[in-house]
Amino acid sequence: METLIEVRGLKKYFPITRGILVQREVGAVKAVDDVSFDIYRGETLGLVGESGCGKTTTGRTLIQLYKPTAGHVFYEGEDLTETTGKDLRTLRKRMQMIFQDPYASLNPRWTISRIIGEPLTVHKIARGSAKNDRVAELLETVRLNSSYMNRYPHEFSGGQRQRIGVARAMASDPEFIVCDEPISALDVSIQAQIVNLLEDLQKEMGLTYLFIAHDLSMVRHICNRVAVMYLGTIVELAERDELYNNPLHPYTQALLSAVPIPDPRATRSRERIILEGDPPSPANPPAGCRFHPRCGKSREECSLETPGWREVEPGHWLACHS
Repeated sequence: METLIEVRGLKKYFPITRGILVQREVGAVKAVDDVSFDIYRGETLGLVGESGCGKTTTGRTLIQLYKPTAGHVFYEGEDLTETTGKDLRTLRKRMQMIFQDPYASLNPRWTISRIIGEPLTVHKIARGSAKNDRVAELLETVRLNSSYMNRYPHEFSGGQRQRIGVARAMASDPEFIVCDEPISALDVSIQAQIVNLLEDLQKEMGLTYLFIAHDLSMVRHICNRVAVMYLGTIVELAERDELYNNPLHPYTQALLSAVPIPDPRATRSRERIILEGDPPSPANPPAGCRFHPRCGKSREECSLETPGWREVEPGHWLACHS
């Protein structure tokens, strides 16, 4: 498959400062620490993991909403980390983001027409009546009535607001969209509608998604490949069915053992893996493998050496000593 985005050694640290009159840096939160993976054109790559593991930061750093501390992000061979000014704005037209909270991501003082039309103005795509026509078209695309253009966000439900967020992301005709938990704040019945909408848009327009989520059942439904993240690092990446049927990393096994299945007999017979303790602080991660303090299979080398990122089977990548 054709590679659209290459991520190599990506790091994003947030400084920890101390002091009243003079702020000095005393440490750093290692939100994303040496992450490497590829995203293929037309696919949906799932990114899963516990809250606070760095999923959202990875997505935002990928499209340069956060400037990376180190590493490189190549978009069709062009290094985004070295691109600035007008060139970066041109590339950003092709990369968009759907945010997690549909209540916080829309400006309450703007009409829907202005919210969706802002990318058209920023990227100089359309003006005047052409802009209004494009906004109406986008509303129809996300299954909303074009007569809603002059309403405000507080007049819509959560699912409708998220559709407006999708329409805004689609305004500049992007190729790549980061979906940052776009369904986690919605009711279950609405979640299916938004996921179906994203799938339909992908088929119609050939979109590529990075789908960040907690719901592993939904990830299995919508994603082609899945990457598992723990404390700022990716520990396993594989094709969807391969990962769910043959998880190799102990953390992946623990995550999948918690996924509900609609078969009481299978539920009773399968092993439930309970992780002990809480995830360590990303400001002071443990040495060696970051999962070893909670891993039931850890050995001495796990606390001493950081496991390498290796391809154990074609397309199945793992960071583990076992």
